[in-house]
Amino acid sequence: MKAIIFSLGLLASHSLIPVSDRVPELKVEALCESTSQTDKAMGLALAQSFADCMRDETAARQQLGTVWATAKPAVRDTCEGEATSLGTQSYVDLLTCIQMTETASAMASTPPLRGASKNRNKQ
Repeated sequence: MKAIIFSLGLLASHSLIPVSDRVPELKVEALCESTSQTDKAMGLALAQSFADCMRDETAARQQLGTVWATAKPAVRDTCEGEATSLGTQSYVDLLTCIQMTETASAMASTPPLRGASKNRNKQ
């Protein structure tokens, strides 16, 4: 009986993780199909195939597995909104948004450069 209660407790605690703490489930198939068809219709020499698009999205999803947990909740929410806007959904867009936001934040927090010291060459 204790084992059953313990097992149920573990299952329940896992489901209590807020949705924003997990990488969102995006439906990228429609995006990849549309991209593939558009590239072909435009006659692009290096048109992206459906399989290539899905491979890119899967790779981005895997990278998000590690990046998502360390990103600030506000960044995750903003980037998720951007990655799903206009009815398209893309892990590549989501990952790129998070990476660019983190890079911009890191650059903004660096101390400003100072000019060369006037006393450097005096000894």
